[in-house]
Amino acid sequence: MNTSKTKDKYQIAVVPGDGIGKEVMEATIFVLDSLDIDFDYVYAEAGDECLEKTGNALPGETLDIIRNADACLFGAAGETAADVIVKIRQEMKMFANLRPVKTYPNTDSLFENIDFMIVRENTEGMYIADEESYTDDGAVARRIITREAEERIIDYAFNYALENNKTKVTAVHKANVLKKTDGLFKEIFYDVAERYPDIATEDFYVDATAMYLITQPQSFEVIVTTNLFGDILSDEGAGLVGGLGLIPSANIGEDGALFEPVHGSAPDIAGQGKANPIAMMLSAIMMLRYIGENEAADRFDAAILKVLNDANILTADLGGNASTMEVAQAVKNNL
Repeated sequence: MNTSKTKDKYQIAVVPGDGIGKEVMEATIFVLDSLDIDFDYVYAEAGDECLEKTGNALPGETLDIIRNADACLFGAAGETAADVIVKIRQEMKMFANLRPVKTYPNTDSLFENIDFMIVRENTEGMYIADEESYTDDGAVARRIITREAEERIIDYAFNYALENNKTKVTAVHKANVLKKTDGLFKEIFYDVAERYPDIATEDFYVDATAMYLITQPQSFEVIVTTNLFGDILSDEGAGLVGGLGLIPSANIGEDGALFEPVHGSAPDIAGQGKANPIAMMLSAIMMLRYIGENEAADRFDAAILKVLNDANILTADLGGNASTMEVAQAVKNNL
């Protein structure tokens, strides 16, 4: 996942967004500042509150800040998520969405030893909401699958497997029904697989995969799939390992990268200091690996693991009563 060399100073775009995004971002920056790395944070606005304040959920200035940064940390967006995150992905050509699903101690994980990566295509398919106007009978949406985009994401998944000592890549589709679009996806998958003879391959229908994630999640290493399927399966993955408070994500493109927790803005607990910051912190760890700061990423990850192992300072979603910043302080202490 490294795409750049370690350097003396990094410019990081910071977009806290809405609701608990601000709280988990503050906690994460608090820990990042304890690392021996020189970060230049450039803060920018986006989301519901930005829309109310400026009339624009994603100002051009924010996009420019993200474009000019080495990486972006994003907190959460509320009702405007489609107008913010989806647009950033498209504008920045962030074609790969990485969502790791991993078991951590003292969580409500349904199984032990789960550790797989969902590699989700980010730029086309149903999730980009290419919907036509309403018709007399209802509404129509288009699902566009292109050879270029799918070959790019499938090749990325195989490369990820090689770089991270994974031995198998699983394609997920619905080619028995979506014979043209997902039929093309499946065809491309096996064409690309020929370039990686040392990586085992398999493919499943998305509905079967949803079942296998419950019955045999340990069998997966890298899953590659289209946009909407990846979004749904990654939330199922979160349920396997204790909830959305433990699932980070990365959006990777040729010209930039954005790192965000999978959870939303959670307005029901926003401003109460109850939010679990670990997904945001794990997203920051993915950012550290992206910029080449692997030693710092390992330290940060180990500090989180120590907090979870001790189980003395956990937020309510993990069965504790600690605040967001108390968890942040505990992680910092373990650095």
